[in-house]
Amino acid sequence: MTVPAPLIVDARHLHCPLPVIELARAARGVPPGTTLTVLVTDPAARHDVPAWARLRGHDLLGIVQTPDADTLAITVRTNA
Repeated sequence: MTVPAPLIVDARHLHCPLPVIELARAARGVPPGTTLTVLVTDPAARHDVPAWARLRGHDLLGIVQTPDADTLAITVRTNA
């Protein structure tokens, strides 16, 4: 069984609370187990996205600094 690639939400250059709003919009209606990666440049997203995931019952899979050093890739998996 192959694992589908994560859905990418490009929220670079958006400021709080827009990265979380864009991620929530993308997560709406996707089946449980869907992986989403949000790309952000707003430093507040490092805390806001995990808090959103926790409040919604989703799993935080990781936070990775991308090679350009200005962008974080934050990955979550949706749950029911």
